[in-house]
Amino acid sequence: MLTRSDFEARELRELAPYAAKSAETRGRAHPEPEHTYRTAYQRDRDRVVYSTAFRRLEYKTQVFLTHEGDFFRTRLTHTLEVAQIARTLARALNLNEDLTEAVALAHDLGHTPFGHSGEEALAELMRDHGGFEHNRHGIRIIDYLEHPYPQFRGLNLTYEIRECVAKHATRHDRPKVEGFEAGQPPLEGQVVELADSIAYDSHDLDDALAMGIVTAADLAHLSIFQQAAADFAGNLSDLTDDQRIRRIAKLLIDLMATDAIAAGHQAIQESGVASLDEVRVAPQRLIGLSAGLAPKVDELETFLLGRVYRHYRVARMMTKAKRFITLIFEAYRTNPDQLPPKYHAQAGTEGLPRAICDYIAGMTDRYAQDEYQRLYEPFERV
Repeated sequence: MLTRSDFEARELRELAPYAAKSAETRGRAHPEPEHTYRTAYQRDRDRVVYSTAFRRLEYKTQVFLTHEGDFFRTRLTHTLEVAQIARTLARALNLNEDLTEAVALAHDLGHTPFGHSGEEALAELMRDHGGFEHNRHGIRIIDYLEHPYPQFRGLNLTYEIRECVAKHATRHDRPKVEGFEAGQPPLEGQVVELADSIAYDSHDLDDALAMGIVTAADLAHLSIFQQAAADFAGNLSDLTDDQRIRRIAKLLIDLMATDAIAAGHQAIQESGVASLDEVRVAPQRLIGLSAGLAPKVDELETFLLGRVYRHYRVARMMTKAKRFITLIFEAYRTNPDQLPPKYHAQAGTEGLPRAICDYIAGMTDRYAQDEYQRLYEPFERV
């Protein structure tokens, strides 16, 4: 029988010296007795999975609205894909897989309904009221809005997972970090950042192919597709052009993850870091793609920006989403009595705009659409 102490001893004995160790965590804001069989990071992971905010990710948009098709990625399926890729990277680099998984599962908790368009709408509406950014809101969810325990507010997660969520940065996310020391996140958080990019580069493209926004001919000229076709030639025989390109889109994950493991290992060794504290004060992130592959991924992401994220069908959805969010916000601002009692009470202590923002940010796409109808359609049941 293995207990928490056995798992902690195994981490100290077997993980890389620069990996985060659960026995050495900086702890929780509210002290709690340790669990008999689960480490601190394992408990963090489980608390995220059982949170309300995590369940809501199932009906929050990634890129394409769920009513466009039931096979498109949602925030939840994206999160699960990120966790799978991140665990693979962490295991290969001998990092703490439990912390990595917990961070991956928590990294998108702060997202609004309707993807980045919803966040843009709330950021504009909250511009003069403290602003809105999904990483900061994710920390607010973790530390305050979730309330499963009577003794304190929040999930009471360890410092390390909160630090990784607060500092989570990708091409699409450049958070302003508050409440944490300056510097780099633990390598486990850096792994999740890269896994996030790998996941959305691959699955956004796969969804775009399924939706017919891009075709095989559109992708043939991309350098990364040409490399994947060469590297995995044995897996692509006897396929039609369409089947071949769909297969390559999925193989991109393997290509990028394999490159990231080798590049990350090399960067860590060259940096000379020998502890988590040294990782935090390193001049730059140590987990990333190689100099040979990174430009090819940049080319792919530029293509996705121009041909997918700015496609007229996506643009229409984004415009409608911003309209939904803006009109719902204005309805509550004009008449706060329309807010549920919980948020009406919150408005008295934190201000009306923040209470409205918290309520809307927690909505799923479907709930926001239904709420719009309840607020504006005269014959809709309320």
